[in-house]
Amino acid sequence: MTDILMPALSPTMEEGVLAKWHVKVGDTVSAGDVIAEIETDKATMEVEAVDEGEVLEILVPEGSEGVKVNTPIARLSGDAVAPAPKKADAPAETPKAEAPKAEAPKAEAAPAPAAPKSDDGGRIFASPLARRLAAQAGLDLKAVKGTGPHGRIVKRDVEAAGKGGAQPAAAAAAATAAEPRKAQSLAQMGIPDGSYDLIPLDGMKKAVARRMVDSVQNVPHFPLFIDVEIDQLMAVRAKVNKMLEPQGIKVSVNDFVIKAAALALKMVPEANASYTPEGIAMHHNADVSMAVAIDGGLITPIIRKAETKGLAQIATESKDR
Repeated sequence: MTDILMPALSPTMEEGVLAKWHVKVGDTVSAGDVIAEIETDKATMEVEAVDEGEVLEILVPEGSEGVKVNTPIARLSGDAVAPAPKKADAPAETPKAEAPKAEAPKAEAAPAPAAPKSDDGGRIFASPLARRLAAQAGLDLKAVKGTGPHGRIVKRDVEAAGKGGAQPAAAAAAATAAEPRKAQSLAQMGIPDGSYDLIPLDGMKKAVARRMVDSVQNVPHFPLFIDVEIDQLMAVRAKVNKMLEPQGIKVSVNDFVIKAAALALKMVPEANASYTPEGIAMHHNADVSMAVAIDGGLITPIIRKAETKGLAQIATESKDR
């Protein structure tokens, strides 16, 4: 028997959302099969099986939030199970066959996103991509009806809302459900109740705050100011964009900076390192992060292996974040 653990999709990931299961109890999987979708504050990624066997138990239902890295999320038999033994063992699997029944309320919850919002003081459940698309389209996510797991707003919901499919009733329900909240820390400071409004933190804001604190504590900071003439870079950018125009790709100055930073990290590998209690981790790839402002927050998506990618690919991936 093998436990499938919540994977770490990035070096800094501590927890995530188990957005969707692609398998159910009784399914036989092979190494490389997509078994689930994991959502972090930055992206939603597919998770592949690394072992073969039969899914014996789903330990974490889809839609679960705050699932810690390395937490068992499912249980797999040690060896692949042949079809005949599966049928013979059917009576023993009867309790596990009830797993789809346990997920039935989740399917019913999808059409009513207001319920999960009201549970957290008006929090809006939406994927990072959906938030970015909504910000670009000028859409208020409170007026968008989610069709993802547990009513989560996903890409297709924002696209439908942009075509006139928004649900104003959802906004009214969310506004009605939101109630004043109290902050215990402020009460301890002697700040009276009713003298402030408390905006609940969603997963993204918690992650941003945690990463900022980690950055200040663990990374040496120093200011550096230089003036750079980029006339030649702008001329090259104009030529590159003209070449890429038929493909509908436009390279920004930021894309040049990402590429330059990646090449610099390869030239000075000592700068492309991280401290761990076991030793200094010298990274093989130059993964460059960038700050992206979205509706209600800031995320820092990562361009993986930027040193191996051309400007066109970097520009495309940057806009897809």
